[in-house]
Amino acid sequence: MPYVERGMSVGLFGGSFNPPHRGHELVAEIALRRLGLDQLWWMVTPGNPLKNRTDLASLEERVELSRQLAPGPKVKVTAFEAAHNLHYTAKTLDFVKARNPGIHFVWIMGADNLKHFHLWQDWRGIAETFPIAVIDRPGSTLAYLSSKMAKTYAHARIDEEDAAVLPFLPAPAWTFIHGPRSSLSSSAIRSERAGI
Repeated sequence: MPYVERGMSVGLFGGSFNPPHRGHELVAEIALRRLGLDQLWWMVTPGNPLKNRTDLASLEERVELSRQLAPGPKVKVTAFEAAHNLHYTAKTLDFVKARNPGIHFVWIMGADNLKHFHLWQDWRGIAETFPIAVIDRPGSTLAYLSSKMAKTYAHARIDEEDAAVLPFLPAPAWTFIHGPRSSLSSSAIRSERAGI
């Protein structure tokens, strides 16, 4: 895991990044700025248990491409989940929390993940471990209104104008952050490369 000092606010941005693209970079930039983070951990996962792994590039390749794309020194690209055999977000967050006392973490995810978030292993545990910042993605702006997560934790939602305090709030707490959006997607890039 990247080095941190007590009191820092750190965003956790996980994904398979297969491949990473400008949309991911934009999410990282928005999260850093709007949440006032000291660091953002760009966590390249071994693979998403809910996705097909047949076209998954090697972890080394995805890490290297992510490092090339990462926007600035506050972004720390890491693949510690593979080294510790962590395959589910809930387990990763428990692991991070246990080893980093005194750090203010926020889970960062694109709004496109809200629709299926309730299918993630122990999704309620995720929501109750760290605050969550949901960053707008094309076609997903209204997802926060209809998703099971948004409805279940409607009482814990804060206004996006108060996003800078999110890292310091106890979970459950979350916000939806609007901003510039990129229409790029990893699956579309893979399809284009395959000539589909």
